Amino acid sequence: MKCILMNKNTEVLVAEYNTVSKFFDRIIEVKNIDYAPYILKSFYIKDDINDTPFRTNLSEWFRGRGIPSWRDKLDLLLHRLDISAPTELLDKAFGLSLSDQYWLKPLDSNLKYDDINFFDNDFDYAEFLEASLSLNSKIIKKETSLKTPNNTTDGMLKKAWIIENGTRYLLKGGYKNEILQPFNEVLASMICDRLGFNHVPYTLDVYKDTVVSKCPCFITKDTELITAYQIRNDMKRHDNTDDYEEYIKKLEENGIPNAREKIENMYILDFLIMNEDRHLNNFGIIRDVNTLKWLDVAPIFDNGMALNIPYYDENEVIISGNGRFFYEVKPFDEIIKVVRNIKRIDISKLDDIPECFDNLLHEYQHITHISDKRIYRLCVLLNRQINKLKKIIEEA
Repeated sequence: MKCILMNKNTEVLVAEYNTVSKFFDRIIEVKNIDYAPYILKSFYIKDDINDTPFRTNLSEWFRGRGIPSWRDKLDLLLHRLDISAPTELLDKAFGLSLSDQYWLKPLDSNLKYDDINFFDNDFDYAEFLEASLSLNSKIIKKETSLKTPNNTTDGMLKKAWIIENGTRYLLKGGYKNEILQPFNEVLASMICDRLGFNHVPYTLDVYKDTVVSKCPCFITKDTELITAYQIRNDMKRHDNTDDYEEYIKKLEENGIPNAREKIENMYILDFLIMNEDRHLNNFGIIRDVNTLKWLDVAPIFDNGMALNIPYYDENEVIISGNGRFFYEVKPFDEIIKVVRNIKRIDISKLDDIPECFDNLLHEYQHITHISDKRIYRLCVLLNRQINKLKKIIEEA
């Protein structure tokens, strides 16, 4: 199929797209490389677009828009949707997403972005929501249920986009039999609210006796999320400069205000809740898709893998752990050292956070069945992290 890769209303390139393999067999013409997905920038060579990594990476980027192979209970989701692989969903709705404005337009088609994008236009989600988050669900064969931004969601957690009063919300469940992730998202929101960190607000909801986190979409039809992974791929390498400093430099060069402090805030939060999964695809920047101007650091989001969830022991309170720092795995006590002015944090604003978290966990205990013992230990762990940060601030 000949098609045009679009960025909202801008033509990026013309290519032959294989609807079976979901790869681009040939690039016919590059029209506006500046409007291409940012990850492709470093692979583009003007006079050699088909014999270089550019075409391969274009295909990998597009396939990467789909639901990943490591999605929790993916086999069950595929069975319920009556499809054999998540890549089958990629072109059900032109590859549209709620994280950016890219889409595939069939060549010579009269389709318009304003008529199909999911920011302005409603979409079916009830069936996909049930298939993703319900404990029991029938096989879905309605074609309309697959015309949805749920075809292009990343990450391992079960999730689904819904619409409420015109607002797009993302619902996320826990991982496998663990149900703490939604509560950690709300805990992160409470901490960010108190400390004044820019963040995506999370609340709790209940879907068919399952507690899920709920957050509004933080991208608009005029913006896109460019992840740190994409930016790092385009960074210059310096022998005496690590990835972190080079990343900060890149943001500052592109006019991001207070870039260092905003990235530091993310790592302060990770220290407090012991978030072990700050990988390069769950932070980044917001870019204007019309002007290509870098607007700001993305609000802090995706904080569920915290409080040592994968390694929790009912008989032990874990008081140390490791987090992610770009491609390194480092102790939280080491990561927090990147904060240059830790005294700017008023840690007293978190004095009652363990109590608030305790109340939150008990409020939904009749659904989650988290034991009193575990709730107590989680709050002790949270309180210890707050006190550790308090001591670091005092000694700075």
